[in-house]
Amino acid sequence: MPPRRDALSIDEARHIALAAQGFAASRPTGKVTQRHVEALVNRLGAIQIDSVTVLVRSQELPLFARLGTHNRLAIPQATARRNIFEYWGHAAAHLPIDMHSLFRWKMRDAQTGKSKHWGLSDFAVANRRFVSTVRRRIRDSGPMTASQLSTRSGPKGSWWDWDDAKLALEYLFLTGEVMATGRGKDFSRIYDLAERVLPVHVREAPTPGEREARRELVLRAAKAQGVATLADLADYFRQRPTDVRGIVAELVADGELDIVQVAGWNEQAFLVRGAKTPAHNPTQALLSPFDSLIWFRPRTERLFNFHYRIEIYTPEARRQYGYYVLPFMMDGNIVARVDLKSDRVSGRLRVQGAFGERGVDAHVVADRLAGELSEMALWLGLDEVHVGRRGNFAAAVSGAVAAMRR
Repeated sequence: MPPRRDALSIDEARHIALAAQGFAASRPTGKVTQRHVEALVNRLGAIQIDSVTVLVRSQELPLFARLGTHNRLAIPQATARRNIFEYWGHAAAHLPIDMHSLFRWKMRDAQTGKSKHWGLSDFAVANRRFVSTVRRRIRDSGPMTASQLSTRSGPKGSWWDWDDAKLALEYLFLTGEVMATGRGKDFSRIYDLAERVLPVHVREAPTPGEREARRELVLRAAKAQGVATLADLADYFRQRPTDVRGIVAELVADGELDIVQVAGWNEQAFLVRGAKTPAHNPTQALLSPFDSLIWFRPRTERLFNFHYRIEIYTPEARRQYGYYVLPFMMDGNIVARVDLKSDRVSGRLRVQGAFGERGVDAHVVADRLAGELSEMALWLGLDEVHVGRRGNFAAAVSGAVAAMRR
């Protein structure tokens, strides 16, 4: 049995976290296969879904960050093969199919009204007959999108402007009665009855009790993070610290987790027993705003001393860095951030802003970043990288990109 540890330096904690998140080794040198992709989803436990397309849909970026160039249809193919499914794991997320039973308590809470997710349970109570009609329509007619059931008479408003058909479908999705068989061309969910989507072995798998399921979710969160605070462990699968505090203590008592103090952290941390501590992390990656490595911002600040907020929802005049900004990680540290856009008309990956962190070597970082941007452009089917003038790193990155063309 590996020796217990009671203290970690911040560098050790960071390298443990990176290894747990799939950044311990270089990317595959050969062709990235479907097996690589599905193994990564299993390792992370959740790939958060987001619909913004200014660069590429966010759920593709964690795969690129860890695997490099890969088939962009890998997630739809894994969904079609019934190896992953969509649910509210960490926000909307792709999850390994074997985790379905771990969320049945949440589905049950929605059915009984114990949880009030966006008021969907209240809607269902007030509109029982309509929800039953929607359920019956899918049963009789097969998979369909919300638009095929739409009750809307006017134009759609904001993103969350759901009509009654969408509300009914999302209630049925939340309760687990319907599932997403995939996504349409407009990225809308295609819904079907869960009994027709779930593989038999998953459908017939025993349903754990709520505490047992929560324990397994905490343990998977711990393995996916390596070292984590109570808040980190809870947030990974969107539980509340108060709900899992006793479970974490139980995992410590059972020897699954060790209590450790990480230098510079105010909160007590928990280390997965036997977690490896790489001496060095040579990887580099552009990170999605919703990557599981950084999606919990307090953890990002503790691990990387990096303050990051996505500014999509910030009025343009108040944005500090840009609309869709990706942190750039190099050798285990976050050293820069770039505001990116895929200009599909001109065939350019546009770097609309490039900003380096204080104290980093601009030329070294720019050279590595230029290489990563070039690989991303190739992966996205874009012809070139074009760097704008905004940001303290713009000139260095522009020069590095130009040098690669020569």
